[in-house]
Amino acid sequence: MAMTTVPPFRADHVGSLLRPAALLEARERFAAGAITADELRAVEDAAIRDVVAAQEAAGLQSATDGEFRRASWHMDFIYQLGGITKTDGNIAVSFRNEAGNIEFTPAALRVESRIGLSHTIFEDAFTFLQSAVTTAVPKLTIPSPSMVHYRGGRAAVDPAIYPEMDQFWSDLSGAYAAEVAALGALGCTYLQLDDTSLAYLNDPEQRAFIASQGGDPDHQHETYIKNINAALAGRPAGMRVTTHMCRGNFRSSWAAEGGYDFVAEALFNDLQVDGFFLEYDDERSGGFEPLRFVPPGKFVVLGLVTTKRGALESKDDLKRRIDEAAKYVPLDQLCLSPQCGFSSTVEGNSLTQDEQFAKLRLIVETAHEVWG
Repeated sequence: MAMTTVPPFRADHVGSLLRPAALLEARERFAAGAITADELRAVEDAAIRDVVAAQEAAGLQSATDGEFRRASWHMDFIYQLGGITKTDGNIAVSFRNEAGNIEFTPAALRVESRIGLSHTIFEDAFTFLQSAVTTAVPKLTIPSPSMVHYRGGRAAVDPAIYPEMDQFWSDLSGAYAAEVAALGALGCTYLQLDDTSLAYLNDPEQRAFIASQGGDPDHQHETYIKNINAALAGRPAGMRVTTHMCRGNFRSSWAAEGGYDFVAEALFNDLQVDGFFLEYDDERSGGFEPLRFVPPGKFVVLGLVTTKRGALESKDDLKRRIDEAAKYVPLDQLCLSPQCGFSSTVEGNSLTQDEQFAKLRLIVETAHEVWG
């Protein structure tokens, strides 16, 4: 059994990486007006070159820019879609960890005009990443269309603009389709759509939240899958697309719990992507039984290595869990990764740079031993 030559790779990672101290300091100085945007970009460029080299040195076949130019994994993209504006209020998202609860409070959004795409979002970031890699495939991560809708629901969409939600979804998936085509024209061959909603909807509390918004908790995942497929229908030949799902990742905390059982059949059979990055680092994610719905030809990237703590996993334990997953989907369709990014927001998770790269090296070593 061989390593894969196209994404997702046997040893892969989700995308975000801990921001180095020099970059965090430069962001603070820029916010205070002490340095210019060009000076901040120079620091970002240097940090990205270093982190790309570190990914390649760890043996990874793909590399991201660590999302170093973003404050969060999703909002920096969403706010650049035409028709979407920030509001004065915040979205309050409750996260929890072993010590208690914390809140993530990004600015809320509102759809105030027709959604469209006026420019290729993250174009400069991706072309710089292309220039920085030497051996790895440059991978770009963007939030899925579902993330534009999930938190605000119908209430965030101006009814004067979209009296019916069908037109909202048509415009949104159309904007995404234009973005995918533009990225393909830039040479992007590895695109990842990050989507927490498809994991959140396995949690009864999250489905109750959807119902409280006036949504359809039993079928919302099907609406999301349909519109992601519409966004990808015209993707360029040669572009591999994956999706990543987790239950929240903010400062080593999470927002939802529950196995993939509720969405599994529709998700694995209907979502037209090449691979699924799945959070599986602890009992919050449930068992591997839902993987029985994965059809031939699609890959499952098992997120068995946690990014929430610095302690290094046992290689033997990882192999044992891969064997358990292989009872439900063939080993040749499996890969290995962390369960999420290391820094979904600029604050990052509670581990060190050394611990982060030790985990990435462990993933590479384990993948070589399992798949050859």
